[in-house]
Amino acid sequence: MLVGGAAADERPAFSAFIAGLWPEAQAAGVSRATFDRAFAGLQPNLKIPDLDLPGKPSDGAKGQAEFTRAPKDYLDEAYLERLAATGRQLAVKHKAELEKIERDIGVDRYSILAIWGRETAFGNHKLPHDAIEVLATLAWTGRRKELFRNELIEALKMLQSGVARADMRASWAGAVGLTQFMPSEYFTHARDLDGDGRKDIFRNVGDALASGAAQLAGKGWVRGQTWGYEVIIPASSDCGFEGPTQARPISEWQKMGYTRADGQPWAETYQGVEAYLMSPAGAYGPSFLVFENFKVIRRYNMSDLYAVFVGHLADRIAGKGDFVHAFGGTGAQKTKVIEEIQSGLVKAGYEVEKVDGKVGSNTRKVIGLYQRANGLTVDCWPSDAVLSHIRSTAARE
Repeated sequence: MLVGGAAADERPAFSAFIAGLWPEAQAAGVSRATFDRAFAGLQPNLKIPDLDLPGKPSDGAKGQAEFTRAPKDYLDEAYLERLAATGRQLAVKHKAELEKIERDIGVDRYSILAIWGRETAFGNHKLPHDAIEVLATLAWTGRRKELFRNELIEALKMLQSGVARADMRASWAGAVGLTQFMPSEYFTHARDLDGDGRKDIFRNVGDALASGAAQLAGKGWVRGQTWGYEVIIPASSDCGFEGPTQARPISEWQKMGYTRADGQPWAETYQGVEAYLMSPAGAYGPSFLVFENFKVIRRYNMSDLYAVFVGHLADRIAGKGDFVHAFGGTGAQKTKVIEEIQSGLVKAGYEVEKVDGKVGSNTRKVIGLYQRANGLTVDCWPSDAVLSHIRSTAARE
């Protein structure tokens, strides 16, 4: 029996919500037997993040590590080195599969190994949730109901196609498999690398890596191109030049005085390639000029820190070293504080793309512009000093 009491707002009871899914699931090709088995005895999991619960205001933490941890903590050096060491061993163990992936799909071995490492620690991270449970909960009372409703229907289609329920262990957001696939990506990008007739993204390493590579390729991966380079920002510039809207060819960045932090010259093949500046910790950490493949990695998981982690881990697996400039001790601001800063910037006339409580490149750039215009130290970070200045300015108006 389905349980879940009536909500205080206009939500249907959980059981009524599930019952209302049947016409949509049926239209998607899900049988009644599969539907009933999937939801038999299911209860919502009200402990996962990103829920919109009546009478329970958000604590400001939306649950995704990329947005709730400080950059230095997220890009932990000891953890990166452990993953890199394991990745180098796996590059040898799975050499044949990785060569086939590079040849047939066009994604280099180090990048797809890095995705695997970041997503599930090469399969050592045990996914804690049942995919149907968390997707049903998020579709019922999540902050992005329509998104997760679609993912829930796709997950039911996976069950209908023969994927075992036991294999569908998931993150809190419903991603499954060794390289973490949302169900909607499964039917588009899952691959059968070894030709055994199954697209096993759960246990078959070759299938999982090929599937992850196919997803990257489908998002626009540029064969033979790196993700980006750590750079030294010249004194005549600052982090206020950050973001995709300021992209320009490497030759122009060179003229502005930007150099590679490793001391190597810019390759001739990159002179005409567009890149943009990205400083994930503002002035308190390394800065990068990043290319199209950085944006592709972000499409796998929409976070600058995630893309830097994956790109840098790929470099480390390939034998390169640590960042030249270390990440400093910037604290992680609460989501509500960042939202207040973003709202204050909008009121001050700045073009903030989205008031979402997340510190992306646009928010960092706009903070830098605000600091520059108001005589503050330009560090492009949502600090207490920026918050205080915005509040005091608002109080005078």
